[in-house]
Amino acid sequence: MPSGAPSGENCLVDMDSKAGDMFGSEDAHPTGTGGAGILAKLWLPKGFSISMAKEWIDRRRLSIRPWAGFVDQRKFSKPRNFGEMCQRMVKNVETFNSNYTFIFLGLILYCIISSPMLLIALAVFVGAFYIIHLKSLESKLVILGKQLTVPHQMGLAGAVSLPVFWLAGAGAAVFWVLGATLFVIGSHAAFRELEGSDMEELLMEPV
Repeated sequence: MPSGAPSGENCLVDMDSKAGDMFGSEDAHPTGTGGAGILAKLWLPKGFSISMAKEWIDRRRLSIRPWAGFVDQRKFSKPRNFGEMCQRMVKNVETFNSNYTFIFLGLILYCIISSPMLLIALAVFVGAFYIIHLKSLESKLVILGKQLTVPHQMGLAGAVSLPVFWLAGAGAAVFWVLGATLFVIGSHAAFRELEGSDMEELLMEPV
């Protein structure tokens, strides 16, 4: 056997070092936080972080009110006048803002799932942005003498995928989501009676 060929533990060490070069190198990552080789290609642009999104969702889940009380029919009644309705809406939005957020996200998800063309349009947008971003990592992208930043890259991806969004009826989908959200949240906030603590705050406020 040639003397220069790795064997036994030396071979394992050599393989580990190569794997470390591929997945664990920090210097090759654009931000210096790790990820050469394959992981460098999967690097998310600055400002986009999976951990940040997860942290935001966790905070919302911790502040969410119990759904049983949220939809309890015994706590719904017609407001006596316009002023009481406005007070209910303001206080209930503060109290149930996390519940309303998940309702809004659920309506968006339903709209996307129920429209295959919209799914295709979103896939085209994400694919276009990903390709443009990878190209910008390999070499600086310059248009009209200006380097493309992440917002510019997203705008370019949006322009590329705009015809697909138009064919998918994205405008109608956006108006549907906004209309359904305003109707559901507005109705709940207007007819849901205030919590006991909110009533005490209103009574303590000076007239």
